Amino acid sequence: MALMVNGELIEDSTIQDEADRIRPQYEKTFKDMDAKEREAQLLKWSKENLIEKTLLQQEVIKNEPEVSKETLDSVLENLKKECKKPSELYKDFGVENDENLLKKLELIIRTQQKLEKLHNTAKDPALADIEKYYEENKNQFKQQESIRVAHIVKYYGWKCDEATAYKTISQAYEEIQKGSSFELIVDKHTDCNDMGGDIGYIRKGQMVGEFDDVVFNLGVGQVSNIFRTRYGFHIAKVYDRKPAFIPELEHVKDQIQEILKKQLQSQIVYDYLDELKNKAKIEEVQQES
Repeated sequence: MALMVNGELIEDSTIQDEADRIRPQYEKTFKDMDAKEREAQLLKWSKENLIEKTLLQQEVIKNEPEVSKETLDSVLENLKKECKKPSELYKDFGVENDENLLKKLELIIRTQQKLEKLHNTAKDPALADIEKYYEENKNQFKQQESIRVAHIVKYYGWKCDEATAYKTISQAYEEIQKGSSFELIVDKHTDCNDMGGDIGYIRKGQMVGEFDDVVFNLGVGQVSNIFRTRYGFHIAKVYDRKPAFIPELEHVKDQIQEILKKQLQSQIVYDYLDELKNKAKIEEVQQES
């Protein structure tokens, strides 16, 4: 069934296109739902999305000021610089020529202006709300364990084969085993001797997995054996460890304020769209073939 929203037709094909657009993420989120129920809900949500989009555009066309020709021309020029083929640009926006593209751009800009006006009506969250969010979501701000690590590395590739790289780093490891300090050997043998090979503090996931697997199992002051990553051969030393911790409210207050402000802004838009739906004439109609 097609939809009629305040006399404007939303075709069956448009509803199906919207369902196809949101389907990948939707099916991933609701993969455990019965297939029939999932498909019915997908169709319902697709219709709701298009009803809200149509109502908002109708209000924008009716009440938002038009965009100047100079602004539109400038936006179009910048888009064309970023996308060298006009055909690709037209495809992205679902239009056939510059004239239709300019109309679409104007509607997008006017819609953004309307949304910004709605967002600007949101008040700053109260301190009590910030404190409550912090207490209920502390783990969201948890900082992982971090370590300060340095490494000696010999890269292999087109400049150096694996055998030569391994031979060089083996010499470095042998010197450390005989009593030479790691710090002296870094400058002598590594391919990355900035700051004495010191990478600084890292958390799991910042480096490749093969690197993490070794260094996060070292104690402070401990030097690793030779190990291999996809980039080369390494010897690492850990200088410090900072345990996982939850920062105090004062350190995440601004972050929470931003989260709550965005929630308030979203709620204002939802409420506005609900008002439009309550006043609109929305019908399911049989589309003529």
